[in-house]
Amino acid sequence: MKSYFSNNIENSIKLKKKLLKLESKILKAIDLIFFTINNGNKVMLCGNGGSAADAQHLAAEFLIRLKPNVNRRPFPVITLAQDTSTITACGNDLGFENLFKRNLEALASKNDLLVTFSTSGNSKNILKVINYAKKNKINSISFLGNNGGKCKGKSNLDLIVPDRNTARIQECHIFLGHFIFEQVEKKLINKF
Repeated sequence: MKSYFSNNIENSIKLKKKLLKLESKILKAIDLIFFTINNGNKVMLCGNGGSAADAQHLAAEFLIRLKPNVNRRPFPVITLAQDTSTITACGNDLGFENLFKRNLEALASKNDLLVTFSTSGNSKNILKVINYAKKNKINSISFLGNNGGKCKGKSNLDLIVPDRNTARIQECHIFLGHFIFEQVEKKLINKF
């Protein structure tokens, strides 16, 4: 058990070190999110399963706050997984693959930003919402895993965690999300 635990810790560390190769893309993501909010537009996040939880987690921190000692105005960041009624109605009536696209159609305006999370990069509902965003001139950032899957290259910016282990990918996505959002928050606070 001890060596299995140690191996998991070591693998997590090695994977996080690989994120250093994403530095220039991370800086672009910070700028894109900052400019979106700074220009009075909103950011919409989505994902499935644990990635849905990551999207909700990050949206809550932008709406409320990231750090307990930083009181600032709320920022317009929401999740497209609205609630159980919306999710089940869309799944039943229009198909689960249309969930995020349907909500983006209702809520997005030109110059808003879509942020997707997919560990495989192959989720049908993520592909549909990215394609809708692109067609309607809504910028997008995709947090992906493995080799990016079918979503790779569809967004304005891909942040790909090069691993196949879903848990490790999600750990990296939430780390990246926290870092990026923290930097955006600093830029927005310093502006006012």
